[in-house]
Amino acid sequence: MKQSITKPKQVSYTRVPPKLWDKIKKHLPKVRHGGRGRPACSNRSVLTGIWYVLWTGCQWKAVEKEWFGASSSVIHARFQAWQAQGVFVRIVQGMLRYYGRVCHIRWTWQAADSRSVPAPRGGKSTGPNPTDRAKSGGKLHILVDQRGAPLAVDVFGANHNEKWHIAALLCSILIHRPTVTQHLCLDKGYDSWEVHIEVKQMGYVGHIKHRRRVNEPKDVCPIPGETRYPPRRWVVERTLGWLGWRRSIRTRWCKKPQN
Repeated sequence: MKQSITKPKQVSYTRVPPKLWDKIKKHLPKVRHGGRGRPACSNRSVLTGIWYVLWTGCQWKAVEKEWFGASSSVIHARFQAWQAQGVFVRIVQGMLRYYGRVCHIRWTWQAADSRSVPAPRGGKSTGPNPTDRAKSGGKLHILVDQRGAPLAVDVFGANHNEKWHIAALLCSILIHRPTVTQHLCLDKGYDSWEVHIEVKQMGYVGHIKHRRRVNEPKDVCPIPGETRYPPRRWVVERTLGWLGWRRSIRTRWCKKPQN
């Protein structure tokens, strides 16, 4: 008997999934009701507007009040307030703890990589992209577990090399990291003696693809991990591809890197 194959439902960019809202709402500040003036908009209406901007990449002022029950100025103002209060950091920490309880974070194998994104408006942590005719751009640097779940995020200019920021990325993991043996997979862009030392000091067993230098012989390289390298870097590349579906991440329109 053939098994029926059901295609998973696509995530709606106009509505926050109910199960996700149940996990997020406990981290949002309570809305005070009463007093003079108009009643405050609910957190769910504001979060839905933020969710829509994240998916579509539209301007904040392009959001109509009739769509979600909150004006664009209210959505943007509360977004900035939540960011300053560290609400989104607590949300990510809560989701990582939930992921650890349900799916168990695979700490044994981790991978890191970055993705260049255009930043037309410039701002801090941006720079001329050497691969895009020196246009303003930035890089999204992430660390994932063995399944591809993001554990840490870092943002810097497109004219910076990833190897300069690997230590900051490893130090920005938002939950407690166990002391078990952990392996870190990196591509050849990280192959430098500084990165090898930093990865070892952070308690990782480094698996960095060897980058052949000038005048280096093309014979079989005796460096460990070169010939029998475990192909585990694809998980971070897949996660970066998934993040590219969110148009506000694929093109950085915000000037503030924390946003």
